[in-house]
Amino acid sequence: MSMARNIIALKSILYKETHRFMRIWVQTLVPPAITISLYFVVFGQLIGARIGEMAGYDYMSFIVPGLIMMSVITSSYANVSSSFYSAKWQRNFEEMLVAPVPNWVIVAGYIGGGMARGILVGLIVTFIALFFTNLQIHSFPIIIITVSLTAAIFSLGGLINGIFAKTFDDITIVPTFVLTPLTYLGGIFYSIELLPDFWQSVSQFNPIVYMVNVFRYGFLGISDVNIWSALGLLVLLIVTLFATAMTLITKGIGLRS
Repeated sequence: MSMARNIIALKSILYKETHRFMRIWVQTLVPPAITISLYFVVFGQLIGARIGEMAGYDYMSFIVPGLIMMSVITSSYANVSSSFYSAKWQRNFEEMLVAPVPNWVIVAGYIGGGMARGILVGLIVTFIALFFTNLQIHSFPIIIITVSLTAAIFSLGGLINGIFAKTFDDITIVPTFVLTPLTYLGGIFYSIELLPDFWQSVSQFNPIVYMVNVFRYGFLGISDVNIWSALGLLVLLIVTLFATAMTLITKGIGLRS
């Protein structure tokens, strides 16, 4: 009986989270599509024509997987951080805490909503990419696994950001000062093998490097990192972030006035 109740609660949270961003799709789905289209035009066609090839592929084909991944990362993170903080600010989250459902259901519901938006935006960007280049697929399972793990990781990151945020401005600090630099230095626009040895070593500490490279491997079959080690790292990040989110919610850290 409790499992059936948990499933109903999970479905309810998932419906609320997906309905939330679909209801305002002009604000949540259209802007990423426009932004990435500009990247395709500026970096792919204008600058890419001068660069020529990267790792044996034309520059547009090389950057497309990274740009898709960037849209998934930012959308997943933004969805959960803003949604969770709004629920906390409006005192709606307190109703979930007193409801007869375990905390993992709440966390899973928010993660599911973030993943849904991230993957949907990724699909839209992929469709747009077809107007600029011919996409090829080397390993469809790797693509699905990587985009799902990445969306889950940044949904959890957005949830933790929402837990600690005390004002609406706080939910923009991490994306601005942490997420954006890591993304642009994550090998989206270049192969890290082009970097000096020191900066290649530094790049090994950037988790987005692993996400982008594994995702690129799914399309092109090339990667600057070991695929299986990278996937193992993504799973480890999910476990760590999920445990952190559960601990914070269970102890009420950042949730109690």
